[in-house]
Amino acid sequence: MILRLVLVALLLAAVVALPQTGAAKEFVRYETTATPGTIVIDTSRRRLFFVLGEGRAISYPVGVARRGAEWSGTASVNGKYVRPDWIPPPEVKIEEPFLPDRVRGGAPNNPMGARAITLDRSDIAIHGSTQRMRASIGGAVSHGCIRMRNEDVIDLYDRVHVGTPVLMLP
Repeated sequence: MILRLVLVALLLAAVVALPQTGAAKEFVRYETTATPGTIVIDTSRRRLFFVLGEGRAISYPVGVARRGAEWSGTASVNGKYVRPDWIPPPEVKIEEPFLPDRVRGGAPNNPMGARAITLDRSDIAIHGSTQRMRASIGGAVSHGCIRMRNEDVIDLYDRVHVGTPVLMLP
C-alpha cells in the first residue's frame, strides 16, 4: 500500500513537472466574418483558429513571432511539405552561426517538425516543432513563423490546401 502511494506521488510529481504548452486543440465557438476554411492566427491569444463556419472553429495552441519579428495582415498558403528540410534563414544564421546550413527532414533537431505549411510571405511557415521546442508553444518565440505541436500541424495540414487564406491578427 505504501509503495503504491509512493508510486502515485511520483507519477503526479512527474505530470506536474511536464512543460506546459497551452491548452490542447479544441472545437470552439468562434464568431468571425472570415469564410470557412480560413486560418486565423490570434497573436495575443497565442491560438490559431481554423474556421469551420456557423460560429465554430478548431483552436490550436501556437508559438508566435517574438518582439521585432511580428507581422500582421493577410497571406495565403503557397506550399505544403511533409518532414521538410530546414535551411536557416540569414537572420537566424547571424544570431546562431553554429547552426548547420541544412537540417534534413525527419531529423530530431529539425525545427520544422512533421509538417510545414508555407505562406506567400518571405520565409514564413506554419510548422511543427522539435521535442525541445515543444515547451515554447504558447510563447512569443519565433523569427516570424507559427510553431505548433507536431500532432496539431499534421491535423491542420490535412484540412488546408494551397490557396487557403490566412489572417494574422496583432
